Amino acid sequence: MPSTFLGRLRRDRRGNTLAMMAAFLLPICALAGSAIDMARLYVVKVRLQQACDAGALAGRKFMTSSAATTLDTTAAARAQTFFANNFESNWMKTSSVVFTPTKTADQQVAGTASAVVPMTIMKMFGQGNQTLSVTCEARFDVADTDIVFVLDTTGSMACRPEDNDTACSNSLADAVTYTRPSSNKSAVAGYAGSTGYRVPEKTNGSGVNISRIQALRTAVIDFYNTIDENVDSSTHVRYGFVTYSSMVNAGKAVMEVGADNIIGGSGSGSWTYQSRIVNDDYTISNGSWTDLSPTRNQTQCNALPTTRDPATALTYDATGRAIRTEYRWTTSGTDRCQYRNSTLGPQWKYQPQSWPVGPYVGGGTIADPTSVTGGTTRWMGCLEERDTTAGASTFDNDNLPADLDPDLPGTTNATRWRPYWPDVEYVRPTHNAYPLSNGESSTYQSYMDPDRLILGKNGCAKPIRRLDEMSAADVSAFVSASDFVPLGGTYHDIGMIWGVRLISPNGIFAADTAAWPGRQQPKRIIVFMTDGAMSPSTDAYSMYGVEQLDRRVTNGATNNRTTYHNARFLAECTKAKSMNIDVWTIAIAPDEDDNLTACATVATQAFHTTSGTGLSDAFKAIAKQVAMLRISK
Repeated sequence: MPSTFLGRLRRDRRGNTLAMMAAFLLPICALAGSAIDMARLYVVKVRLQQACDAGALAGRKFMTSSAATTLDTTAAARAQTFFANNFESNWMKTSSVVFTPTKTADQQVAGTASAVVPMTIMKMFGQGNQTLSVTCEARFDVADTDIVFVLDTTGSMACRPEDNDTACSNSLADAVTYTRPSSNKSAVAGYAGSTGYRVPEKTNGSGVNISRIQALRTAVIDFYNTIDENVDSSTHVRYGFVTYSSMVNAGKAVMEVGADNIIGGSGSGSWTYQSRIVNDDYTISNGSWTDLSPTRNQTQCNALPTTRDPATALTYDATGRAIRTEYRWTTSGTDRCQYRNSTLGPQWKYQPQSWPVGPYVGGGTIADPTSVTGGTTRWMGCLEERDTTAGASTFDNDNLPADLDPDLPGTTNATRWRPYWPDVEYVRPTHNAYPLSNGESSTYQSYMDPDRLILGKNGCAKPIRRLDEMSAADVSAFVSASDFVPLGGTYHDIGMIWGVRLISPNGIFAADTAAWPGRQQPKRIIVFMTDGAMSPSTDAYSMYGVEQLDRRVTNGATNNRTTYHNARFLAECTKAKSMNIDVWTIAIAPDEDDNLTACATVATQAFHTTSGTGLSDAFKAIAKQVAMLRISK
């Protein structure tokens, strides 16, 4: 059957694909265009979010915390700059790009960003330009953190911040008295209300305090406020304080965690001090011989004592004098019995002497064993160090001596601390001499003598404060208290040793720095602040005793005492860093100190300034770096 035209056309399939492609072209174009434009929208939104985050972070980093509800101009400008650097103008053909940083009610920085993205292929299908919007927020947050301030309160802290060593020395006046506060909860019973000494702080012509220690008070409060502004309700921050000179007042804190850590803490024990004992008596004056009435015969007269029995102690009055009555039978003229009264005083021998310390550490008022005039004494809480390694300029971090081991408890007399007892500690000329002295007015003074205190040779002052959560009022009260004052010499090693002891996670204060239940271990930070280089003395009564007599650090080589103390300081810094304690150092001094730089965890954590404002800036800079800047939304 011959084919018709229509039949042949029906059987011919050539060109079908072209017709189908023509029919599917528009849906395919729409699908491809949608994928391309959606991908552009996604890329633009990611970049817009990144730029918003960068702007918010920059704004928060440079924001000045205040009561204002709007973001300060500097922070806003920085935020805009960082946003613009991360989202370039006309990127991906975007337009109408807007970034608005704002200040939140809880002192953080939030932001919104938007951009108009033009459509390309989808525009052919009637799809208009798309506006993308993102939000962001940045905040400073602090992880659980323990911070111990180790603060120099030596005599030179009374000087102006800009004073060099010569100007500072020339401006220091003799120390004056103050009454130690009764509100210090870290003080032992004998501390409150007792008389302390301080170097008068420098003021300007208008009477405004401009001393280094006043700048320190401000700086510590600024540090606290900077941290506090960035703490949310779930964060825990504890603070501890160690004020140091040639001494650290740590007795109460140690007693609280274990009285047996101190010799005498359990009620018994003795310790040897550079002290004195009555060796004999000397005659100050002899009275006139007077006839005895009623009279006695020769036998009766000779039976009366003619000299004092050396085994019988005299009774001295409040002036340190005793009366001895002597008798004699005289044949001059008429035979008769006579007497005379002689005034005697104690002859003291100055030497190492062991005294029972249990009653002294017990906190009560006890008789001064070196006084014959009824003097009394009470413990103020300071300690002498335990056994040391004398004459050492290097130390093995894995095998430190007892006084440099922050985790070692007191279990033997070699490792226990000893009560600091300035009432029974006396100056004497040399290590080997045991001189005799007649009378209470000898030149060999006790370390409670005002002359010793005025010179800062007895530096027992403000007690340390164990780690605890503190309010702004607590911190202000600590640094503003009447006993937060300058006095004494500079012993960096003593301050650092007790700072590490206070914050160590394995030492006697470990409970203070333990992690909160269900939380990670806290960050541990030491902020060490001083106004000068190490300056140990040979005749100060320090935590190491009197060096020219006890030789616990120098072993007699007192010319090298600074070297030995610096070695101890750096050994303790190294130990702290090996325990993952972050160490920051600050010096308000005319010159930088390489030892302070070496002590810090890294060199950039060692600050130096010569102004009070610079000191506050350094403290605030540390606080900001302790805080963690992060994106929260």
